[in-house]
Amino acid sequence: QVSLVESGGGLVQVGDSLTLSCAASGRAARRSIRGWFRQAPGKEREFVAAIGWRTYYADSVKGRFTISKDNDDTTVYLQMSDLKSEDTALYFCAVHQDGSYYSRNSYGYWGQGTQVTVSS
Repeated sequence: QVSLVESGGGLVQVGDSLTLSCAASGRAARRSIRGWFRQAPGKEREFVAAIGWRTYYADSVKGRFTISKDNDDTTVYLQMSDLKSEDTALYFCAVHQDGSYYSRNSYGYWGQGTQVTVSS
């Protein structure tokens, strides 16, 4: 059984920083590559970052976001800095199953999401 719970979202100002957390239960989740995606109103869900033995980032967040995990792989973090209004979205954590790390279709388990709103 896999369960993912995101937390840490909120309302911030442009240029601020915020850290999201994704707590996983279930061995399958903790052994797998985990990713962060986001979905803004009216837009498709898009890849943000993923972590396994190495890290992967969308071009739009490189240099501003950092994905990491704790030593027992229970929790994955997304540290976001220099936030922009276009980062406003519902952020989801997911467990990779098969295929490209950058495609949402490659992820089989999803959390409920945490809202990030960046105000100018």
